[in-house]
Amino acid sequence: MATAKKSSASKAGGVRFSEEVAGAHSHVHFDDKLHDSVVMVIPEKDGNFLVKVGFLRTQHKYEIVFTLPELPFLGKDVCPAPVPNPHLRITDIKLTPEGGVRVTCEYMAHQEGVLQEEMVLVSESKEDACLRVRVQARVMDRHHGTPMLLEGVRCVGAELEYDSEQSDWQGFD
Repeated sequence: MATAKKSSASKAGGVRFSEEVAGAHSHVHFDDKLHDSVVMVIPEKDGNFLVKVGFLRTQHKYEIVFTLPELPFLGKDVCPAPVPNPHLRITDIKLTPEGGVRVTCEYMAHQEGVLQEEMVLVSESKEDACLRVRVQARVMDRHHGTPMLLEGVRCVGAELEYDSEQSDWQGFD
């Protein structure tokens, strides 16, 4: 009988975790607003920013909206630098009432893997004032399901590839 009691106690001890430890290391949350469900804007040591937009699907076009914090060195007349990028295009820049900069862009997920594209924001009135923003996405193949998009990311089209199950028309939906 003592053996059964010991076995039961060791099983309970093996699966029990204190609330503090489970909360500190767990990535599964059941809150209304998940920390991992929004586009993350991360300041870098050099003063630029990394924007993580989560999982996307290859050959799909996305609208991505994110807000940068107040950028006093750029001033109030922020605009995209005329640097061509075939996969990432800024479509709108607005100052927020809090002083930040809300950026709307379009991104074409062109291949699988962890991809980074860069955009540059400049000031129209302050010479040499610029900010680099790297947009990072984890792009999965179109045959591996549909990703749950983060808040701030919206699919706006898909480039169809010829497939025996599809028509032979190509282009955006």
